[in-house]
Amino acid sequence: EVLKSRAFLAEFIKRHNLDVPLMATSGWNEAGESWRYDRKIYNPKTEQWLPDEEGKSQQPTDWDLVKAFKENHLSVSENKDNGMITLNVKSQSPLAAKQWAEWLVQDINEHMRQDDVASAEARIAYLEGKLSDTNIAGMQQVFYQLIESETRTVMLANAQQEYVFRTIDPAVVPQEKSEPKRALIIVLAVILGGMFGVLAVFVRLFVVKGNDHISEDTNHHK
Repeated sequence: EVLKSRAFLAEFIKRHNLDVPLMATSGWNEAGESWRYDRKIYNPKTEQWLPDEEGKSQQPTDWDLVKAFKENHLSVSENKDNGMITLNVKSQSPLAAKQWAEWLVQDINEHMRQDDVASAEARIAYLEGKLSDTNIAGMQQVFYQLIESETRTVMLANAQQEYVFRTIDPAVVPQEKSEPKRALIIVLAVILGGMFGVLAVFVRLFVVKGNDHISEDTNHHK
């Protein structure tokens, strides 16, 4: 799955500057709506990673960041019976958990769109080359139809803001600790050969604060 791939998550973490929240915080200041930093690892004033006892920088590598994100903050599961996919995001910060979930959906949409457009445009270029090499009317017609199909793929991809995951109920920041809230609910639209297959995707947003767990569970929906 692209959503869980190391390349996608490394770029996601880098794009949204999640290295410090993932690796250099000790908690969340609810009153100030700000992170509490582990000052043995990171200096928030200078925005510098500090050296360890051996003098080596404690700045995490991409491998460290992806490992921490997948193990501590992200899980993706699929119900084989009905095709439902559940994406769970959790954080010490309710604001961060909501934002990360939304960013994941936005970024996977854009990633898949760019990938599909690039692939379709490459096929169009190939087919146009083959078209110019043949004088057989029947083959020309086949190439025209294939080019039309690939052009349609490009048009559909560029026309849809929510290309793969379609949000049907936006995530919200939880206000209470004791009751589950509705989180981000999205529908996965799979585009293949001009056909649309739709899978429901439920995103549960888990927020952890100390020993109290704030959960966003989309199993509570109409």
